[in-house]
Amino acid sequence: MKRKIELRSLLLGAFTGAAAVLCVAADTPKTNAGAPGDTTAKGKEVQMEQVTGIGGVFFKVKDPKGMTEWYRTNLGIQSKGGYADFTWRDKDHPGETGHTTWRIFPANTTYFGESSSSLMIDYRVANLDRMLEQLRKSGVKIEKVDNYDYGRWAWIMDPEGNRIELWEPREKEPKGK
Repeated sequence: MKRKIELRSLLLGAFTGAAAVLCVAADTPKTNAGAPGDTTAKGKEVQMEQVTGIGGVFFKVKDPKGMTEWYRTNLGIQSKGGYADFTWRDKDHPGETGHTTWRIFPANTTYFGESSSSLMIDYRVANLDRMLEQLRKSGVKIEKVDNYDYGRWAWIMDPEGNRIELWEPREKEPKGK
């Protein structure tokens, strides 16, 4: 019983931490460094590509059905097959709807690649190509890149072997097209 409580606490803590990172990223002030007319030293620096938010939180469990029910009963997460989609609106673009995915995977999933971690976070990025170039320059191995109608993804590992998913959402077609 103690093992289950520790795992549940770990997963709840990881989800809470991911939500905190998203809140901090959303509240980070944007600067005009590098904008036309900016003559500051910062404006002349190459801007680092940064994560823009959390696209998803994924974790492996031994009992997917039981854990899905536990999250439904105790946290009210209404998932179907261990998958939930949280929708939200960006304060800078209130007319657009964003999504954050929450998903339970069976412990033997191959979706986490070679990672032995039970948690994987999907980070949203504005420009996947620039992010991947920046990572390559830092010596980070890019495992895989996939393109779909709804976005582009890449997977990397952090130095402790945690798999990270990077996601560049597709821009919406201009209205009227």
